[in-house]
Amino acid sequence: MNRTRTTLVALVAGAGLALSACAPGGGSDDSSGDSASPTPGAVKTDAASLGDVTLTVWDQEVRGGQEKQMSTLNAEFQKKYPNIKIKRVSRSFDDLVKTLRLALTGADAPDVVQANNTRSQMGEFVKAGQLVNLDPYATAYGWDKRYPQSVRNVASYSPDGKTFGSGSLFGMPQVGEVVGIFYNDAKLKTLGINPPKTWADFDAALATAKSKGEVPLVLGNLEKWPAGHVFGVVQGRFTKAEDIRKLGFGQPGGSWVTPENTKAAQTLVDWVDKGYFNSGFNGQDYDPAWQGFTKGQGLFLIAGSWLQADLSSAMKTDVKFMLPPAPEAGGTPVTTGGSGLPFAITEKAKNKDAAAAYINFITSPEAMKVLADNGNLPVVETAEQKAPDALGTDVFTAFGTVSKDDGLVPYLDWATPTMGDTLGATLQDLLAKKATPEKALEALQKDYGDFTAK
Repeated sequence: MNRTRTTLVALVAGAGLALSACAPGGGSDDSSGDSASPTPGAVKTDAASLGDVTLTVWDQEVRGGQEKQMSTLNAEFQKKYPNIKIKRVSRSFDDLVKTLRLALTGADAPDVVQANNTRSQMGEFVKAGQLVNLDPYATAYGWDKRYPQSVRNVASYSPDGKTFGSGSLFGMPQVGEVVGIFYNDAKLKTLGINPPKTWADFDAALATAKSKGEVPLVLGNLEKWPAGHVFGVVQGRFTKAEDIRKLGFGQPGGSWVTPENTKAAQTLVDWVDKGYFNSGFNGQDYDPAWQGFTKGQGLFLIAGSWLQADLSSAMKTDVKFMLPPAPEAGGTPVTTGGSGLPFAITEKAKNKDAAAAYINFITSPEAMKVLADNGNLPVVETAEQKAPDALGTDVFTAFGTVSKDDGLVPYLDWATPTMGDTLGATLQDLLAKKATPEKALEALQKDYGDFTAK
């Protein structure tokens, strides 16, 4: 793969700039330092000199390869800095999203958290003064040199939380993400279907699979957000990347109510009408759906690179990954992508220097190698890493290609503080035939328009 450290600039081209109850975990104890925000001259980077510290870390790296890389890095960190104990609380994405807001207001707030980039999470936490401005640490550790501005921008906000994509750094991501199409290559061969190279090929493959009694598309949409990834892929078929960026970053001047977006919404309805999705998809959990795919259920799975390690482990060489076809022959594929959830320091952390040292460790060049070795996609220095297997090579190559060619567009739920709920509910209704494409887009436009008009 030929990706360089700076190819994630696609995230911000023309935009200036990335997924979502237990009791909250305990905070730091027996720590040195105070709770004030750091100043550049006061930053301490010698973690071994910080005394005995316990850091409570909340993450959502619960799946196979994700969990393994975090366990490995935590063990290596504690070996290097025995004075710092990591108290890890690992939750599913949905549980983390549900519990984090309450946890940050409690007396025992965690010290380091993965906070979703979206306005409804990180943006609101910044606005409330609940996350630490990391600019002094970026200077002290050289994050501003290692991480391209385009990568830092996906976790940057103005202090009031209103402007997304510029301002100050409030989180550090580990992984890159790209949404594409996983397919069961063994089944394709059995059905006599070649891997699609164009949208016409993909349409024909879906129809052929259905005609031969196979489930063409696998989806579990009970949590509502998965349909947003499917829509994002289809939207890139019809809508220009710059128009999607305007909507995704909540910038004024865009519109959901366009012929291009209507075609995308109608395509999803057509897929439902043709029986391309698995039965009961709107009421099925996300994890059981993709796990069923690993057991031979269905032909295509539209999902993100975060499933790479688990799918490869279960399916070996039978699974492959491709970018959605370009809108037209010779064009650039357009698809959703960015970074995984960034790691942030809470304002209530009792030893912010220790928290920053931990984040620096898990995002270091050595950490990027650990990520790659465990089937995860490093958000920087990807070209310097070797993918662990054939599927990893597919994903690494796809990420590099779509980044270099300026085809990555933001997650649509980043647009406004309420867009995650609006998008999820609207698409679920669209897929259930409870809303027409026109009504669905009007609902999305109202959320977006109300926010950008402020």
